[in-house]
Amino acid sequence: MIGRYLIEEIRKRMFKGKAIVIMGARQVGKSTLVEMVLENFRNDHRILKLNGDDSDTRTIFENPTSTKIRNIISGHTIVYIDEAQRIPEIGLVLKIMVDNFNDLQVIATGSSSFELSGKINEPLTGRKFEYTLFPLSFEEMVRHTNYLEEKRMFEQRLIFGSYPDIVNNNNDAGDLLKWLAGSYLYKDIMALENVQKPVLLEKILKALALQVGSEVSYNEIAQLVGADNATVEKYIALLERAFIVFKLPALTGNVRNEIKKGKKIYFLDNGIRNAVIGNFNSVHSRTDIGALFENFIISERIKYLNYRRKNVSSYFWRTTQQQEIDYIEEEAGLYSAYEFKWNPKKRVVMSKTFISNYQVVKEEVITPENFDSFLTKE
Repeated sequence: MIGRYLIEEIRKRMFKGKAIVIMGARQVGKSTLVEMVLENFRNDHRILKLNGDDSDTRTIFENPTSTKIRNIISGHTIVYIDEAQRIPEIGLVLKIMVDNFNDLQVIATGSSSFELSGKINEPLTGRKFEYTLFPLSFEEMVRHTNYLEEKRMFEQRLIFGSYPDIVNNNNDAGDLLKWLAGSYLYKDIMALENVQKPVLLEKILKALALQVGSEVSYNEIAQLVGADNATVEKYIALLERAFIVFKLPALTGNVRNEIKKGKKIYFLDNGIRNAVIGNFNSVHSRTDIGALFENFIISERIKYLNYRRKNVSSYFWRTTQQQEIDYIEEEAGLYSAYEFKWNPKKRVVMSKTFISNYQVVKEEVITPENFDSFLTKE
């Protein structure tokens, strides 16, 4: 079983008087993570496991009160609710548990942040530790195997990504990804947001997949898929809240001709991106290898920063004169600038305009030869 970075962090938070909430896309390993966390507690605690996908679970939590919940959890000191976003009043349920049962530890997992976090943020203010779980990270895989093995698997990860089931079943990776990127991954969007046009959602997702690494225009996508801007914006927001894609905004502030409202959209997993466009060809025959490399590095960096709970803001930078930097991190007013190049021999010159207008403390070109240090070291 592949160890996850968050295991020890979550174990340290157990029985601290707060709910533990873990969110992430379906199939990223949330249930497995919780089971691994609970290994240290099974001998001394009775554990009640419930699943929000089950109709009887949703029924027993209707109109929750402290008396009703006391009867449900009777005799248990740990309550684990999987797919908690499916329970209509989950926020109130968790609040009652945290406020009324001091010896109880509640753990809730959910595969759609727009539903789960929307229902718990206000009721659980100051009452929860919240984490996001992603597909397996490069660092987690290095810990599981070793550095050399994961470097050997680098091209495989660029094409098929790092969902646990994909990593554990390399021979069936393509078929598994087609299933995952079909309708299963969008289950929460379809069920909870009452999406009327799933075909339109798939068209938008494919348009985003073909624009990885490029600035995204909602207006252009709307024209391409035959929808209005508001619908495109809504569907992209849903995809982001379901942990399928994420936005990288443009940095603006110090240069007159900076693009003010630009955004790039990346996939949290390369395999899902390639499944959406139906292309699992090797890196040696890809015309989009630069975009694949960029998507992989930025998504892995997002995992790295998130797991360490770094207070870092991420951007790209571009001017109307087409000066640009692929990726920028800002921390406490200091900036680190990165360029991503598949070809390590390609000459790169950082924009002097950017360097002269921002307090830049680091400039680096990330290639297949040195990417590992960007994803595993402080």
